[in-house]
Amino acid sequence: MSMAKIGVQAMMLRESFAEAGAFETLRKVNAIGYNAVEISQIEMNEANVSELEKSRTELGIDIAALSVAVEKPVGRPGESLRDDFAKIVDDAKRLDSKLLRIGMLPFSAMSSIEAVIDFAKEANGYAEQLAEHGIGLYYHNHHIEFAKFGGKYMLDIIADNSAAMGMELDVHWVQRGGLDPVRTIEKYAGRTAMVHLKDYRIGALAPEAFGKLETGDIAGFMAEFKDVVQFAEVGEGNLDFASIVPAAQAAGAQYMLVEQDELYGRTVWDALQTSYDNLIGLGFKDLF
Repeated sequence: MSMAKIGVQAMMLRESFAEAGAFETLRKVNAIGYNAVEISQIEMNEANVSELEKSRTELGIDIAALSVAVEKPVGRPGESLRDDFAKIVDDAKRLDSKLLRIGMLPFSAMSSIEAVIDFAKEANGYAEQLAEHGIGLYYHNHHIEFAKFGGKYMLDIIADNSAAMGMELDVHWVQRGGLDPVRTIEKYAGRTAMVHLKDYRIGALAPEAFGKLETGDIAGFMAEFKDVVQFAEVGEGNLDFASIVPAAQAAGAQYMLVEQDELYGRTVWDALQTSYDNLIGLGFKDLF
């Protein structure tokens, strides 16, 4: 069983990175008790890379992984393996990051299963090239990868066509895709280097929903009724992290990254503190 380290997925921190800078942001992350970070949705310009490097040397922050895409992402910062391969490798070596992760299937690849296979094969080619530099490439799932084609999940089709690429499993999106997180982690044991710790909560209906009901807007009420699935701080939802964390360790995960896509009015610092406290309460202090 591996001693996977629990850290933070920096998508949560992008506003703080923009306002306070990478170093000050990670100093606050470190003060809570996290000592590893996965970089995502943050521009890898010289200023940010320099501050990430400073965070390593002065704070002891482990830059667990960097985010990449096969093609330039739409609507958010990021570098592509097609266009920025040499820079990506240089940044990874500079920050001593041995793992790269593709955060999402390109939108264009969602159009057909043939496009999915083309994406997987192209990603596999980059994974083979990165391996020559001692760097691994991993694919992060959402729920769309659990659509079935000919009885097979899209995620399995991606895996079957990219033998050199590993997995980064997101337990919230596995659950939202209709599968059990523990069994899915076990299925990909040996191929999963990272797991996203993100809880799955059923929220209360908003007062506005009952206002629609009172005015006879049944369709509006039912839309609210169907849309109560929420992201949550670890331990504040319905997922069994007392089982998920050991399963991730047993599967060989090197990092488990706390992530929460929406905060529902809380600050990112309160959310990260709650997740930290709950994971400590579950007995995982040694993993920080």
